[in-house]
Amino acid sequence: MASAIPLIGGIPAGPELLIILLVLVLLFGANKIPKLARSTGQAMGEFKKGREEVEDELKQMQGDEEEADSTLEDDDEEFEDLETEKETSA
Repeated sequence: MASAIPLIGGIPAGPELLIILLVLVLLFGANKIPKLARSTGQAMGEFKKGREEVEDELKQMQGDEEEADSTLEDDDEEFEDLETEKETSA
């Protein structure tokens, strides 16, 4: 029987991680790696901040819709009450 060979491996560890780090040092230089990591962290922070702002806006829009729906229901009830009073007084 043939055993299944995964196409994508797990998280690199041991020798694989060392090779990746060596390639990074060769490509970017030892001085630029901390700057690269810092800029990547800042970009991730900005992305998270933007995502949270969008989520807050969506929650606010949902709250506004619920508030508008309840206002419409209250208006409908007041209108029905007015019609009922009108019919009883006529």
